[in-house]
Amino acid sequence: MADYRFRREARTPYSEVYAIDDGEHALGRFDVHYTGSAAYGTLVVHAALGDDQVQELIEAVDDQIVTTADPYREDLIVTVWRGEEMGVFADDDSEDEDGDDDADADGEEESE
Repeated sequence: MADYRFRREARTPYSEVYAIDDGEHALGRFDVHYTGSAAYGTLVVHAALGDDQVQELIEAVDDQIVTTADPYREDLIVTVWRGEEMGVFADDDSEDEDGDDDADADGEEESE
């Protein structure tokens, strides 16, 4: 089994969100919601992951996240989505006042 790493990004009394990587590449995200009798998860993985890797990842999620939850849930129901990451979008007001952080004096975007 691959060495999957889970980094918790958010937590509420009944849910958690994890970013998943293998130490080198981002592989996906896992959102889990706990009810009285079961845990319901949404696993979003990169398009490059094959069926066997997805199954391995579900087993790792169950072993490392769900079975360690308090109280323990016997049933894990997972919906899997496979695709590519488009980016992370946020409603952030951190731009400078004129909103042209990446533009030069001619109004063209700067290349890096």
